[in-house]
Amino acid sequence: MSLVSDSALRRALARARDGKTLDVTEAAVLLHARDEHLDTLLEHASRIRDAGLAAVGREGVITYSRKVFIPLTRLCRDRCGYCTFATAPNKLPAPFLSPDEVLEIAAQGAAMGCKEALFTLGDRPEDRWHQAREWLDAHGYDDTLSYVRAMAIRVLEETGLLPHLNPGVLSWRDLQRLKPVAPSMGMMLETTSRRLFEEKGAAHYGSPDKDPAVRLRVLEDAGRSNVPFTTGILIGIGETIEDRAESIFAIRRVAREYGGVQEVIVQNFRAKPDTAMRGLPDADLQELAATIAVARLVLGPRVRLQAPPNLVDAEYELMIRAGIDDWGGVSPLTPDHVNPERPWPQIDDLAERTGEAGFQLRERLTIYPEYVLAGEPWLDPRLFAHVAALADPVTGLAVEDAVLQGRPWQEPDGGFAASGRVDLHVEVDTTGRTNDRRDDFDNVYGDWEALRDRLDPAASGGHTPSEVRAALRRAEADPAGLSEAEAVALLSADGGALDELARIADDLRARAVGDEVTYVVNRNINFTNVCYTGCRFCAFAQRRTDADAYTLSLDQVADRAEEAWRAGATEVCMQGGIHPDLPGTAYFDLAKAVKARTPGMHVHAFSPMEVINGASRTNLSIEDWLHAAKEAGVDSLPGTAAEILDDDVRWVLTKGKLPTKEWIDVITTAHRVGIPTTSTMMYGHVDTHVHWVRHIKLIRRLQEESGGFSEFVLLPFVHTSSPIYLAGVARPGPTAQENRAVHALARILLHGAISNIQCSWVKLQDDLCHQVLQGGVNDLGGTLMEETISRMAGSENGSYKTISELRAMVELTGRPVRQRTTEYGRPDGERLAASAASDGVCQSVRRVLPMA
Repeated sequence: MSLVSDSALRRALARARDGKTLDVTEAAVLLHARDEHLDTLLEHASRIRDAGLAAVGREGVITYSRKVFIPLTRLCRDRCGYCTFATAPNKLPAPFLSPDEVLEIAAQGAAMGCKEALFTLGDRPEDRWHQAREWLDAHGYDDTLSYVRAMAIRVLEETGLLPHLNPGVLSWRDLQRLKPVAPSMGMMLETTSRRLFEEKGAAHYGSPDKDPAVRLRVLEDAGRSNVPFTTGILIGIGETIEDRAESIFAIRRVAREYGGVQEVIVQNFRAKPDTAMRGLPDADLQELAATIAVARLVLGPRVRLQAPPNLVDAEYELMIRAGIDDWGGVSPLTPDHVNPERPWPQIDDLAERTGEAGFQLRERLTIYPEYVLAGEPWLDPRLFAHVAALADPVTGLAVEDAVLQGRPWQEPDGGFAASGRVDLHVEVDTTGRTNDRRDDFDNVYGDWEALRDRLDPAASGGHTPSEVRAALRRAEADPAGLSEAEAVALLSADGGALDELARIADDLRARAVGDEVTYVVNRNINFTNVCYTGCRFCAFAQRRTDADAYTLSLDQVADRAEEAWRAGATEVCMQGGIHPDLPGTAYFDLAKAVKARTPGMHVHAFSPMEVINGASRTNLSIEDWLHAAKEAGVDSLPGTAAEILDDDVRWVLTKGKLPTKEWIDVITTAHRVGIPTTSTMMYGHVDTHVHWVRHIKLIRRLQEESGGFSEFVLLPFVHTSSPIYLAGVARPGPTAQENRAVHALARILLHGAISNIQCSWVKLQDDLCHQVLQGGVNDLGGTLMEETISRMAGSENGSYKTISELRAMVELTGRPVRQRTTEYGRPDGERLAASAASDGVCQSVRRVLPMA
């Protein structure tokens, strides 16, 4: 350990005493504290811990969880130098515990008053060990996580224990699959040191799942998915003091941004025989105490901090003085399979030692009290009854003498009962929304200040007139061959250069699709606005208890489709919030309801986010889910939920929406199974011109690979009631110049790949629609009949356009107008006659004019 000066330690301690925010360098200095400096450090840490406990009504309480340890498999694809948990198949009676073995452990734990079933296992063993793959195949499981999910449900249903899942590295989609079966999950960050991962002979060398970037991504994805998550650091495995400080700060960043880190474990390395690191010394307990104290100072009073009691020898009081407020899981039944040489303390002894330090030991559940009391979105509705049976409704702590019994785990049913403000689709144009923001605005989206730290301070730079002229020449000569830099330069075009850009785009439009401007007679049906995803740009989403929340019944959805059909519609577009109460078959039920009432209607429905949600709820693969949706009546998918296909932007703009990779997977799978989609881009918020260009170029590449996009739709950001704008993070949408330029650029970059470029009259004023129609656009979208999403965000362009209004918009261009189908074909005579009679909009949604 490197040394620091006494004066540096005193300065850092003084800043800690005065409540100053520490930086990484100061934290590293404090990690050196020993003896009297350590005593001072512990005093400051204790004060912060005590303030945090008082704030949540648990003054003087240290918690623990009474658990059983279920080592589902000890096989692992990683090769960590300190691990005795992972082993080889020939040392085990079977690659996995059988269901009977899992349930026997859980039942014994329940009989002893345990409430947590800790599932611990190696990372994806089937990728390394053929024996694991063969066992899973023989027992009917696609992968290890499918078996984890199935066993978690069995434990819930047959014992009443609450699963806490530690399956290692998880993807965003994995978290969607597992959240409904476990109140909490966890994975130790361990360290951010890349040296320990990349250097031969180091602790994590040869272990793909120990890449610090991968593990941090898991922590972030858990936060985005609203999963109460346990993480922590492991000290003494070869990391430097600076690595240790950086690891704590990395956890702090995730905890602040998403609010999902329910506890942080500071664990000390203990050398074990028969491991590569058996010769290393154990981490010193004063070193451990200093690390805990620094973690407390950095993480603050709201984060729960834990030290495993079986690894601290007799130094319980030292760790309490360092700032812990939790002892973690303690089992009266099973050993610590990760540290088998270190038995758990008896719970009575732990209570006594805690009491000697002036604290009361109280039992908690695997999900921490704060998340129990918060409920949604942290706790899935399918687990409400299981948790409520064991939790004190006032404190959120465990009811210690609760009777453990299995309860059914099942998908919600009855979620299609009509509720709330079901007339919002018309009232949004009259009385409007009740409030400009949700009541939980300050916490549901994460920490706004932490979010600002993610923003790239470099805005889209300007370009010289000569650069723009050169890019215009290239665009005319080789539109699809524009480089990224040239395309970005064109987005700066203004004045005469912007007119020239529009001319080039409009010439390409004429070559690609002719002069016709098309539109479709359709109806939007947003079947619910209840959603807990937490997209920061979305003003549509509501909690179920909010004044503007609503859910339509299946009959109401079918009624609206039938009414649209009578008005000449050929398409309904259905999208909604990610409502936690809707049944697993919700999307299939919606499509079937529309087709049953209007067999000839084209069902254009369900964004990639909804597809992922449906697949997770039904435990189907994306491909299987899409086949089932097609059979239910889905004809095409809207390519919404794209926003900007760059995760650096997405994780500022949204909280829990699907990553770029998952959007691409859904879209390309849909194309592969024969379901066409649209493609979209929502722009002008926290993005830059470079992001726009890369997004459009990615759309082109996907189209060249699959050919399944029918159109590209540009969606300017509507800012007025958008949470991210109200918080001062996003700008107020694109300028008129940017709107003209990006519509033209889309035509140029997509030339030869996507023929139809659509503008959104909902988001653009009529005059801007007229201008972009002269700059590459050939389609106006639909009559819509109802439009709630943009109107809730503050769009002032109404919820529908009649055919007459659309024709008037085009009239100034002198181009012909044609009604189309979703596939850009021509509706039959009966549809044309019906739409002409209604002017493309059903009577029930039309604005009622006041009598003279």
